[in-house]
Amino acid sequence: MIEFNSVAYGFDDVPVLEDLSLTIETGEFVVLVGPNGSGKTTLLRHCNGLLTPDSGTVLVDGTPVDEDLIAARSTVGMVFQHPRDQFVAATVGADVAFGPENLGLDRSAIDNRVTAALEAVNMADREDDRIETLSGGEQARVAIAGALAMKPLYLVLDEPFTGLDTPARRSVRSRLESLSDRGTGILLATHDLREVRDLADRVIGMRDGQIIIDDTPEQAFADCAELAIL
Repeated sequence: MIEFNSVAYGFDDVPVLEDLSLTIETGEFVVLVGPNGSGKTTLLRHCNGLLTPDSGTVLVDGTPVDEDLIAARSTVGMVFQHPRDQFVAATVGADVAFGPENLGLDRSAIDNRVTAALEAVNMADREDDRIETLSGGEQARVAIAGALAMKPLYLVLDEPFTGLDTPARRSVRSRLESLSDRGTGILLATHDLREVRDLADRVIGMRDGQIIIDDTPEQAFADCAELAIL
């Protein structure tokens, strides 16, 4: 469970999140929607300690994130809006291995994690490919594999379909559906609810750093249209 308890956060004294409380259950597929500037990305970056609240607390499975960043970042995998922003190596295999290496695992365990993560995103046997040669959809899948190599219970994604063509969008969506079916919790921010509406258990709508919708996909879709936040 990921819990936000009365979280507030601002940049240069400008409030971005205001007294926000939210719970994401284990195994849930939650879609986060809202206009630019609503606080979606800021909320996501609190899930594994990339940002620290000015006030309030964020807990992952009962432990405050700031008390154990390694545990939080192992439990909550993060995929940025632009995959290139998170790549740290030149080749697919080296990049996916980076997280497990920083956990201090032995080489055999690291190799097993890399293999399993790449298989999960249909990128098996692509370890030696250079990331710069990959398509946008392939880069998105490598970014997801890098998160999966940490064996997270939750996967957090910020606008994962941005800039992807239709085949790439379908490929990433298929991977997310498969992961969800196997019990991985998904928290995904998007501008287009239609892309994953049928996968979602729940939709959360944000505006001005606050949650204004938290409902089933069917009801939330109607409310989002009425409130003009899509």
